[in-house]
Amino acid sequence: MNNLSEIKMGLVAASRDCFPKTLAEKRRKKLAAACAQRKIPIFEFETIIENEKDVLEILGEAKTAGVNALVIFLGNFGPEGPVTQLAQKFDGPAAIMAAAEESKNDLINGRGDAYCGMLNTSYNVGLRKLRPHIPSYPVGTADELAGKIEEFFPTARIVLSLHHLKVFSFGPRPQDFLACNAPIKPLYDLGIEIMENSELDLYDAYLSAEKHPDVKAKARDMAKELGAGNTYPEMLDKLAQFECALETFMEKNLGASRFAVFADKCWPSFEKYFGFVPCYVNSRLASRGIPAACETDIYGAVSEYMATCATGLPATILDINNTVPHDMFEEMKKETKGYAPTDLFMGFHCGNTPSSCMINPAIKYQLIMHRLMEPDKEPQITRGTLEGRMKPGEITIFRLQSTADTRLRSYMAEGEILDIDPKSFGSIAVFAVPEMARFYRHVLIEKRFPHHTGVAFKHAGKSLFAALKMIGVDDVSFNLPKGTLYQGENPFH
Repeated sequence: MNNLSEIKMGLVAASRDCFPKTLAEKRRKKLAAACAQRKIPIFEFETIIENEKDVLEILGEAKTAGVNALVIFLGNFGPEGPVTQLAQKFDGPAAIMAAAEESKNDLINGRGDAYCGMLNTSYNVGLRKLRPHIPSYPVGTADELAGKIEEFFPTARIVLSLHHLKVFSFGPRPQDFLACNAPIKPLYDLGIEIMENSELDLYDAYLSAEKHPDVKAKARDMAKELGAGNTYPEMLDKLAQFECALETFMEKNLGASRFAVFADKCWPSFEKYFGFVPCYVNSRLASRGIPAACETDIYGAVSEYMATCATGLPATILDINNTVPHDMFEEMKKETKGYAPTDLFMGFHCGNTPSSCMINPAIKYQLIMHRLMEPDKEPQITRGTLEGRMKPGEITIFRLQSTADTRLRSYMAEGEILDIDPKSFGSIAVFAVPEMARFYRHVLIEKRFPHHTGVAFKHAGKSLFAALKMIGVDDVSFNLPKGTLYQGENPFH
């Protein structure tokens, strides 16, 4: 995927002047070696941070080396002023970690007191109003910290990629999907660019791509991807033309940004003029790390993008759609793996999920639109969805959203897709999330989240949670275990 940041991580050690500099240097080398043992790529700075001049030297070295994410390592107590100055001036996400003591045999000249130094550093972090990544337990041995550095990579990728992101939207956000009409100012506050366009702009781009040299090659690639699911081969040139149009628009309008996502109005007027639904093309873009959210859902596109950054895998956007009937639950009791009926729901969308995430996907038509737009006719303009079951496995549902008064809030919940036939249409699956019923009521409903959710096809809550903290989102919800009450939850239910 070339639509997200490639992280080049740097490791720099800090030493307070009244502690042995050699101790910080020795511990940094051990940490770098532990990273190498785990095959974690990291650039090791030779300069030790002791004062402000060292900060300037590190910044210059980082620019020359192309380092865009930084681990600041307290090899001993560490000078909290220069350490936090570096985090403040470095143009990228930074993490701060500290060395644990190593042996009972070396607690005089070999004692670093970084456990204590981390406290002073945290105070200075507050003074400078910084949001570095500090692991849940930031002190450890070389091997322990190497694991925490490895976990920092996806978090850094989310934060850095958002900083260079641009959202292209087409069409007004629909009246019947008011949940997709959240204020966009908080995204500007995060450094995300937004370019809103009309449906005429999209139609013009599509018509202009009619003779694009890549149309035939894309149509052949679609046929290869679909295989037996290529049920409407006569449509592929149109769909390929649309994909070329979106790519060309992105290239021409990316401007100062490096990455992009789309949020497109996809019905009902779209089909009358384009002659198809855009779902399959949306799925192909998502498979390359360029989410294209439906119904002009700008926050949905950003949420899907963050899920992609967290995992390095394609993501999708779905409706948290319908309950699982009791007879289906009873029939598939073994496959439900001990989940309660209220832990289950069906995630559904028209047909925008990447083919790599599905079982035997096929091009079909959008049944709901067909009822509305082509009743009692063979489907024509409502064709173009990619439908099928999603593959069983890990998932994380995730959403970043603005409230009506422009405050950012978010949720995430890890779970899985079960190996159960949903017996329905669209891109669909039976999802299982522990304590989903209470999460649904006391987070999704109580906090006014919309029906769309981003779906990562992997457990990614840890990275997403850490990234949200770094970008300043403090209202983050997740599914609580049984016996732990949500704020406002009736204890007598």
